[in-house]
Amino acid sequence: MGEDKKPLLIKRYASRRLYNTETSDYVTLEDIAGFIRSGREVQIVDLKSGDDLTRQYLLQIIAEHESRGENVLPVNVLNDLVRAYTTQATSMVPQFLQTSFDMLRDSQEKVMESMGGGMAMPGLEAMQAQQEAFMKAMTGGMSWPGSSGPSTEPEQGASGDTEDLDDIKKQLAELQDKLSKLK
Repeated sequence: MGEDKKPLLIKRYASRRLYNTETSDYVTLEDIAGFIRSGREVQIVDLKSGDDLTRQYLLQIIAEHESRGENVLPVNVLNDLVRAYTTQATSMVPQFLQTSFDMLRDSQEKVMESMGGGMAMPGLEAMQAQQEAFMKAMTGGMSWPGSSGPSTEPEQGASGDTEDLDDIKKQLAELQDKLSKLK
C-alpha cells in the first residue's frame, strides 16, 4: 500500500511514446486516465530533458474526453478558467478548485459509506453549505473578476451576489453529478 502513495513514473521518449517504468511497457493516454481513475497518482517526465510534463498530459486527457462529447466542464466554467489566466484572480482560482474537489471527494466518500441504508444523500447538504461558506470567505461576499453571472449592472448589491453564488452552486452540482456518473 505504501508504494501506491508514490506516483507512477511514466517516461516520454523522443518518439512521443509513453513508457510505464513499473511494468516496462508502453502506455496510451487512456491507460494513464485509467490509472488516475483507479486512484493512482502519475508523473510524466521527458526522458531527455527531465522536464515534468504531467500537467500538459492531464490537460490533454481532459481535452480528448471533452472533444468526444464527454462534457464535464460547462462552457461558462471553461470561460471563467480562461479569464482566470488573464486576471489577478489567478492566485485564488487554483486554491478554490483544489478545495472544492477535496470537499467533493470527501463528501462522495461519506455518501458511499452511508449508502448502505438506501438512496438518501445525507452529506450533500453539508457539502453545499461548506462550498457556500468557502465561496463567501474567498470572495468576501462579492463576485470575483471574470465570474459568469449578471454583472452588467454597476451596482449589483446583495441580489447580484446571490445570483452569482446560485450560479456557482448550480455549476458545482452539475460537476458533482457528472463526476458521480463517471464512477
